[in-house]
Amino acid sequence: MIHYHGGPITPDTCAIKAWRGRHAFISFAHAGQMNLAAEICQSFAIDNGAFTAWKAAGRKNLIDWSGYYSFIEKWKNHPGFDFAIIPDVIDGGENENDELLNNWPHGKVIGVPVWHMNESDDRFIRLCREYPRVALGSCGEYDVKTPTKAVLRLKDLIRHVTDKFGQPTAKLHGLRMLNPLIFTRLPLASADSTNVARNIGIDKAWSGAYAPASKETRAALLVERIESYNSPGSLNYCAVKDKFDMQLQLAV
Repeated sequence: MIHYHGGPITPDTCAIKAWRGRHAFISFAHAGQMNLAAEICQSFAIDNGAFTAWKAAGRKNLIDWSGYYSFIEKWKNHPGFDFAIIPDVIDGGENENDELLNNWPHGKVIGVPVWHMNESDDRFIRLCREYPRVALGSCGEYDVKTPTKAVLRLKDLIRHVTDKFGQPTAKLHGLRMLNPLIFTRLPLASADSTNVARNIGIDKAWSGAYAPASKETRAALLVERIESYNSPGSLNYCAVKDKFDMQLQLAV
């Protein structure tokens, strides 16, 4: 599994500690460190920034994606480029998101569609048949802030797109899912989060006699902890137990 560490990670000295020889996830909404990531990372992926816009406004946004399309045109042939997230509407309907897929100008190898957890299972299955990689977006009651609910929902879904070995027929990327409580229980090819960027500056979280004093050391420590875990190679799904656990979690 590839662990993508989201930016911006500031200052740049911390980004270098976190990214050198690893993998970066750069948001179009905060692309100031794009050149740095491209220079020092093994590889990088690019997010469309829709979540940032949605979170800031708290409602559906009408966005002109032409700038994003041009941004991907600039970077898509870079040797370190892995993929780009196709534009999506966080609280939009399936038809609206499918329309954005139709407008995507860079093809299905470069572009990765997003399936949101409030969308139908049928759409997820269809995307896995049509694209080599699909991104999983959490929302609502299945937000990643409640890992158990999110995992149970995804396990019940992913079982529909696995082969006889329990391996997904499309590569799956977990958006904001670089939490070991999530990715160690799902057969993800990759996942991202801004865990490092958000936590290196919270001084009260780093207490005690042996707490690292510098942000750079904190970044290195967080990355090492996250990357010490991996995703399973196949889906471990128990129909009776997992469905019972899901019902129990939804009742809480």
